[in-house]
Amino acid sequence: MEEKEKKLSPLEQKVNNFFGKIFGRISFVQKMLFVFHLQIMVKAGLSIVAALKILSEEMENKKLRVIIGEIKTEVEKGRQLSEVLAQFPKVFPPIYVSMIAAGEAAGRLEESLSQVSNQMKKSHDLTSHIRGAMIYPAVVFSAVIGIAIEMVVFILPKILVMFEDFKSDLPFATKALIAIVKFTQSYGLEMLAGIIILVIICVWLYKKRNIKKAVHRVMLHLPIFGSIIQKINLARFTLTLSALLESTIPIVEATKITASVQSNLIYHDSLIEVSEKLKTGENLSKILTNYHNIFPPMVTEMIMVGEEAGEMEKMLKELAEYYSNEVDNIMRNFATIIEPVVIILLGLMVAGIAVAVIMPMYTLAENF
Repeated sequence: MEEKEKKLSPLEQKVNNFFGKIFGRISFVQKMLFVFHLQIMVKAGLSIVAALKILSEEMENKKLRVIIGEIKTEVEKGRQLSEVLAQFPKVFPPIYVSMIAAGEAAGRLEESLSQVSNQMKKSHDLTSHIRGAMIYPAVVFSAVIGIAIEMVVFILPKILVMFEDFKSDLPFATKALIAIVKFTQSYGLEMLAGIIILVIICVWLYKKRNIKKAVHRVMLHLPIFGSIIQKINLARFTLTLSALLESTIPIVEATKITASVQSNLIYHDSLIEVSEKLKTGENLSKILTNYHNIFPPMVTEMIMVGEEAGEMEKMLKELAEYYSNEVDNIMRNFATIIEPVVIILLGLMVAGIAVAVIMPMYTLAENF
């Protein structure tokens, strides 16, 4: 007698889904390798179904293998590759699906896969430079916070205990440091709970679109960082739009898709508005001049030259290369940019503690 298949309880299903999301995640690199291998196989003369069959068996990521297998099954039934890929928007974003669809419509699938592969590589390089540059300040600030907590919780209480019976009036810096140490000792757990609650509230508020947009607006006006954020978004804008237009996707649709890859909501919403205005027949360069705060004159003027010469894709490529190089150079030198801030913060912290501890000692020495 066959055993009945055990059904999972609601709790077990939730646990499975939770760990499935964590450990079954498909990284961008894995998606990039899938497209690259698919393009190589199609170029070598394999049919799309044969290529998908091989990839569904050889890809390392189990979740991606299953998805590729489903794509192969649907393509075998006669459906277009882009149409099937569109069913997995979390794995294959609209930008890549649209580029493949345009290639299929023009009978140039191999060429469109090559363009998608190149676009993914450029996007990955840009993101990698940004993330790599953020590691240094993140590690340094984490170390500073860790040292500060260790000093206040473990080291300073032992040092400052000698000043408790100090008869002379203590300097303000020492009084302030003693007050901080005592407050931490008395209300440390409550303070930690308060910080955690505050972080949770901030994250919850940040998910509200209006608040997130306001934060993004402020970020664009920050000294140093505002310029970096602008260049990153301009690099993504020019890189994505040039690739989409090169794939013969209409400019209205291309601009709308480009909006979806912007990390800053101000750029995202502005490009959605631009895509709507393009429907009236106005030139892109003319429309972008109304958004001079986020699209500098160099961008609008080069796009205008491209429109007049009928080579807008070429101009956008040059802009993409320029801003990508700018972001790359800034990110490479980010440690040098952030170093003075770190030195000042560390200097102030060390100097404040030194003054608070040493000044009473001088007063004590003078009394003897």
